[in-house]
Amino acid sequence: MRCIVAVGLIFVACYLVKERIFEILTIPLKVAMPNDSAMIFTSLPEAFFTYLKVSFFAAIMIASPYLLYQVWKFVSPGLYATEKKYVAPFVILSTIFFLGGSLFAYYIVFPFGFKFFLAFGTEFIRPMLSIREYLSFTFKLLLAFGIIFELPIFMFFLARIGIVDSKMLTAKRKYAILIVFVVAALFTPPDVVTQILMAIPLMLLYEISVWVVKAGEKKAAQKAAEVTENET
Repeated sequence: MRCIVAVGLIFVACYLVKERIFEILTIPLKVAMPNDSAMIFTSLPEAFFTYLKVSFFAAIMIASPYLLYQVWKFVSPGLYATEKKYVAPFVILSTIFFLGGSLFAYYIVFPFGFKFFLAFGTEFIRPMLSIREYLSFTFKLLLAFGIIFELPIFMFFLARIGIVDSKMLTAKRKYAILIVFVVAALFTPPDVVTQILMAIPLMLLYEISVWVVKAGEKKAAQKAAEVTENET
């Protein structure tokens, strides 16, 4: 209920500046499209619902730190006291990684992908993009990249509860690469370009995850050594 209230209040604020949010969201497409091009809508309520979707998506993005905090509060009763101290790093890092993934999609994937697809247009085949289809495409990619950039955080907590370790992650790297491309195919539209643009950062994030898990293991080993030394 707190999450719903938070998103609802921010949604109202975002709807007041819906045109500006929509304009920012379409900048990568405007740069890639010819100067005389424009977007279209094919049904009467499409533009209205477009602004509702834009406002709701912006509200989710802005409220993401609070939503992640509520997720942590939900699972924290099942954690030990020593694990509950990770609430601040979890919220901060999860927000940074999520927004970082979305910004990567906006500034890197969108310009390259839009130019690639629009390059297939000719004098006879001209792009007439619907705002509904464009928003569906962009929302899916922004959320997908935001979620996959959470991989190091996810791996860190899996390592903390003993499900994975650095040796296993290193040994299973070749299987991880296969899974990366499968995940990229599931999270992106059915084209090779966006799949590759997602798979490359995913592989880098996997390597970062291995490093994060190793660092966590090293720190845990140092604490265990200190405890043993104090006991002796």
